[in-house]
Amino acid sequence: MLCFQSFGCLRSVHHFVRGDTKQRNRAAIVKFAASIIPQAAAAAAAAESNRNSSDAKTDQTNGIGILGGYTCLSFAKKLVDQEIELPFILCTDPAPRNELLSLDRSLFPSLSGKPEASTDHSSIVKNLRRKRAFLEESGVSCIVMPCHMSHYWYDEIKDGCSVPFLHMGESVAKELEESKLRPIEAGSSVCIAVLATSTTLVTRMYQEKLENEGFKVVIPDKNTMKHIVIPAVEALSSEDVEGARNLFRIALQILLMGVVNKIVLASDELRKLLPPDDPLWRKCIDPTDALARSTIKYALSANKQT
Repeated sequence: MLCFQSFGCLRSVHHFVRGDTKQRNRAAIVKFAASIIPQAAAAAAAAESNRNSSDAKTDQTNGIGILGGYTCLSFAKKLVDQEIELPFILCTDPAPRNELLSLDRSLFPSLSGKPEASTDHSSIVKNLRRKRAFLEESGVSCIVMPCHMSHYWYDEIKDGCSVPFLHMGESVAKELEESKLRPIEAGSSVCIAVLATSTTLVTRMYQEKLENEGFKVVIPDKNTMKHIVIPAVEALSSEDVEGARNLFRIALQILLMGVVNKIVLASDELRKLLPPDDPLWRKCIDPTDALARSTIKYALSANKQT
């Protein structure tokens, strides 16, 4: 487990690696943290040589607790890039990702229609609840979990939490509702598509939150997933970035043909394939961006109330 703290000043960063993380994972996380937040490099090296550092507790009333796996580091960078200098504590462990992917395949039939062996999710929830408690005890004003799949157990992880626990799906739905989109066709509803590469677990979560706000929700059909979306992920895994980008464009175009206003891109694999100024990307919304905006807004309001 990596715990990363940033208190108020981007040049003053502290983070330490806990002993329950494997050596290989610790080294990978520290290297990644240092690469996305250059100011942390010196502290990362010091932390790795002193694994028994005592846990620091922030007295910052607008501190943000970030919970999850590798996506936490990218999310922390989104906060740092805003240059608002909000303090945050990052508690991350990449190990559960394989468990989550395995569970996603086991809970629902695969594209071939063949269910896989059952997997117990209790260890995943217990692990995330333990990290959530650590963040609470650190004195943060709110907690966020920038992981699509972990939100399937959001209610279990949040249960008993003493501070606000922001929901990524609710952040997306609220932001879309506030944007006052108009239906593309007269007499119809505003239509939002959800494109997720981790299939049903993620799609259902976003579909529920969007429908609660009155949106019509569409998802890719089985053929689009099987022949376009999944091959795009496979191409990306094989480092065929151009092939993945072309397939990704096709998937977006197919969804937009269905008079869709916006596409919720619930995929960590695909969201970096298009540049921000690409016309197709402008039709997409990255849930982690929406969560970052909601988090900053909440943290700033919490600071004003004290």
